[in-house]
Amino acid sequence: MLHPTTEAPAPDWPAPATTLNAGGRSDWVLVCEHASCHMPADYGRLGLPPGAERDHIGWDIGAADLTRALAARLDAVAVLAGYSRLLIDLNRPLGTPASIPERSEATEVPGNRALPQAERDRRAARMFAPFHAEVAALLDARAAAGRRSRLLTVHSFTPVYLGQGRPWHLGILSGRSRKLAGALLAAVGADAPDLRLALDEPYQVEDDSDYAIPVHGDARNLDALLIEVRNDLIRDPAGVDLWADRLSRALARI
Repeated sequence: MLHPTTEAPAPDWPAPATTLNAGGRSDWVLVCEHASCHMPADYGRLGLPPGAERDHIGWDIGAADLTRALAARLDAVAVLAGYSRLLIDLNRPLGTPASIPERSEATEVPGNRALPQAERDRRAARMFAPFHAEVAALLDARAAAGRRSRLLTVHSFTPVYLGQGRPWHLGILSGRSRKLAGALLAAVGADAPDLRLALDEPYQVEDDSDYAIPVHGDARNLDALLIEVRNDLIRDPAGVDLWADRLSRALARI
């Protein structure tokens, strides 16, 4: 990984990571890699029409609000990203096609086409490396203090992708923490039996296409889960509150 840049944050260049409730007492450490749709004006919206970055291609709709609400209910620390995943995806290994996507779902991203390596390195140093350095430093500090850490990364997904409907309300993904993923699925299902829940939907965690769970979770031998809530369920405060209540109850039981 590249070293984080030493450039100071500016109004249009906010901090790449924001840590909330650093002294939280919970074992859960919340991470939201797709919390923001912000793109500095320098990038000209990457050639996309106005507002395109606020759709699901630019961030995980509702995930940041859900992360904040979970942090409050669980008394957990949370780390939230400061930039749109269209600039660089914090949950993709550097150098992979999805890291800086030239196409997101059915949308071409002109500003990412034929990108010079120097610009790829700039984004990695200014956005990717500082974010993951903050997560790593947090986990290191907790380990040094003898504190247990259980990683939970918070995501949302679009109900329809490339014309295909996605019927699930919640997906729970994992690498090595398969038993824990099943326990969380059972705990949510016991609280809300009418929901459509699934393991490893609508994606799967894989070392060559995911970053946070393999690197910050499995490589440290931590409990590590990724949750995906369908984004039409958490687009407003009432939906966020409902899911934060539901998930915090389930997380507290496993």
